[in-house]
Amino acid sequence: MDASESSSVNAFANKPVTVNPVVPNVSAWVVYCDGSAVPNPGRMGLGAVVVEPGGTVRHALSHTTTFTGCNNEAELRALALALQWLQARGAGATDALQVFSDSRVLIEQLGDARQRAAPIERLAVLVGSVRALLAPFKTTHLHWVPRHRNREADALARAAVGLAPKAAPAQRGKNKRKAIKKRTALL
Repeated sequence: MDASESSSVNAFANKPVTVNPVVPNVSAWVVYCDGSAVPNPGRMGLGAVVVEPGGTVRHALSHTTTFTGCNNEAELRALALALQWLQARGAGATDALQVFSDSRVLIEQLGDARQRAAPIERLAVLVGSVRALLAPFKTTHLHWVPRHRNREADALARAAVGLAPKAAPAQRGKNKRKAIKKRTALL
């Protein structure tokens, strides 16, 4: 899978599955989540951006845990933070939900039962808790996205543990040449 693709799995086998909807559904709640552990394992920072149905109102969530864990635990806890925030505001049974994460572990552990990766034992209880938080939603779709499409949630997670946002990746090869041509054409 290249960086322009996303993969999508539904959290539960009895719900409809949508494949590769890269653009968020404007009628659904949308969550971008990311976690950070410094060092790994270490202090955990959780970040999430929650977008209300309609796509115009965004909420930024950033939280530092009082305990330590690994990066995969931080990723799951960031999603749990967003889901708890949503449910505290009444989101649930009548609402569609789309989750975007750059964590393949999160997507594979929570995905469709038919395609789910073998459980990671040390994360099993946390995965079960997150599945329970996903269960009330009318439909739930999980999407893996490349890290550069999850920058805002990453910055919130890093800020929670006192780190600056990661620098944007440098352009390479053909795309770099196109960017240089565009800049030159504007002069």
